[in-house]
Amino acid sequence: MMRDKTFHPRLTRLTAIILVLAVTMMTGCTAIQSTETSAGSVQTEGQSAPPSDQGAPVKYSSSFTSSFDTVITLIGYANSQAEFDRWADLAESEFQKLHQLFDIYHEYPGIHNLMTVNNQAGKGPVQVDAKILELIEFYLDNDRLAPGKVSPSLGSVLRIWHDHREAAESGQATVPNLADLQAAARHIDPSTLKIDRQASTLELTDPEVRLDVGAVAKGYATEIVARLLQSQGMASGIISAGGSNVRLIGKPADPSRETWAIGIQNPFVSMLIPEGQSVDVIQTNDTSIVTSGDYQRYYLVDGVVYHHLIDPDTLMPANHQRAVTIVTPDSGLADYLSTAVFLLPYEDGRKLVESLPDCEALWIFQDGSMKATDGLISLLKDKAQGNAKDMAEALAK
Repeated sequence: MMRDKTFHPRLTRLTAIILVLAVTMMTGCTAIQSTETSAGSVQTEGQSAPPSDQGAPVKYSSSFTSSFDTVITLIGYANSQAEFDRWADLAESEFQKLHQLFDIYHEYPGIHNLMTVNNQAGKGPVQVDAKILELIEFYLDNDRLAPGKVSPSLGSVLRIWHDHREAAESGQATVPNLADLQAAARHIDPSTLKIDRQASTLELTDPEVRLDVGAVAKGYATEIVARLLQSQGMASGIISAGGSNVRLIGKPADPSRETWAIGIQNPFVSMLIPEGQSVDVIQTNDTSIVTSGDYQRYYLVDGVVYHHLIDPDTLMPANHQRAVTIVTPDSGLADYLSTAVFLLPYEDGRKLVESLPDCEALWIFQDGSMKATDGLISLLKDKAQGNAKDMAEALAK
């Protein structure tokens, strides 16, 4: 894959939010209500009420912006504010640690992160945290699913697109020169990544290779945090990492609800329209929902959209579909697959999804039509019956 996500604390522009949290699960003992907002983020109103006399868990919510250049929201049912606050502090701390390790744009005191490794390309091995090695191995182990499409060694090409997108924000919108992209693509061979588990080192043997883990890192980190929270007693909650990556923990601890409800963003609807962004709603529990779309990060040149999902075969943005949503238990794998399937033609992507256990997908195409795997249709409120483009046009009237 080639998917560029900026990992740094600067929050001048929040990542476009794809999945709308539609968790309107009111209980008699909480004053917090989660609603759909114009950007698809969780909006909380008021404060959590104290637990009821019966001791039923109460729904709490917390958000922070210190990691992965996006808003991360934690919703959880807890027995007390103190218990939820402990989980929220733990989640924020772990996300921040992982953000710093996987950052390719900034270094931090006392940490050898991916920027350190990039800066030392061709100069020998760098001793790094085991979580960095595990993330790189995760990429390499899953390369069999879509060979060459999703790789951590594509940074030299992705950086060119990133720089052009940044320049477009300043009014200098241009398309990268193909010769420059082709020259960079001569340095994307993953075999130049050398891992020594015993020494805990990572080495880039080609001095021109650059790591970029934006395709997977946020989902991978979300899964780590979810498992950590579960080990600390959280049995019912949601982690929304920018809205595009949603990890459901258990089921709602609310006797009136059997499932969480997660809306899928309509790519044809402006984020500024406060209602009607969802093309459908996924009703499910204890799984991950991740979307990749052409409307998340893009810029225009002569009316043509150039988005951030770059096909390593063409070195250009892929255009097989407008969005792909993956539903599978592991958030890291869901993030990987959402990129891989987006970069593949529909027939190849569907074949890949259907070859995997506990994996479902929904595609939204340029004409607004939608297709979903049979297993996902059973979880969709409206069974993917509509047309996303028609929905958007009706909303605009």
